[in-house]
Amino acid sequence: MYQMYKKTFVVTIISIMTLSCGIYSFTGSSIPVGVETFQVDYFENNAGGRPGSTIEPGLDRDFTIALQDLIVNQTNLNLVNEGGDIVYSGEIVEYSVTPMASTAELKAAQNRLTMAVMINYVNTLNEEDEFAKRFSFYYDFPGNLQVYDIKDSALEEIFERITQDIFNETLAKW
Repeated sequence: MYQMYKKTFVVTIISIMTLSCGIYSFTGSSIPVGVETFQVDYFENNAGGRPGSTIEPGLDRDFTIALQDLIVNQTNLNLVNEGGDIVYSGEIVEYSVTPMASTAELKAAQNRLTMAVMINYVNTLNEEDEFAKRFSFYYDFPGNLQVYDIKDSALEEIFERITQDIFNETLAKW
C-alpha cells in the first residue's frame, strides 16, 4: 500500500512540475502569447558621431546577425524580414576605447573597449511590452595591445553579453 501512495505522490509531483512550466522552454525563454515571428532590423552604426567613439566597419552587420542568431537558436520563433510579431530595431551608439590604468611612465597599462546599443523593442500583439533601452558591455585588455589585436575575441564576448541581456529583457523576462 505504501508503495502505491509513493508512486502516486511521485507522479503527482512530476505532473505539477511539468504543468507549472507553462510555455517556458528549456532555454529559459517565455514567448509572449500568440507570438510566432520576429524581425531584427539593421542596427546602423552611429557611434562615430559621439565623443570618444570610433566607427568599426562591419560592426553593424555583425551585431545584427549576432542578435538574429541568438533568438533563432534559443526560441522556436521564425525570423522574418518584415511584419514580425516582435521587432527589434535600434542603433549602435558607442564603440570606444578608454584607458583604465596607467603606468609610472603615463602609458596605458589597461584599456577598455566599450560598445553600447540602443534597442527599440516592439511587440505588435501587446503594446505594454514595448520599450526603448540602452544595453552595453565592455572588454578589458592590456595597454600594450591594440584594438586590432583583440577585436575578434572582444567582439565575440561583447556581442554574447549584450545579445543575451536583450534576450533576457524581452523574451526571458528576467
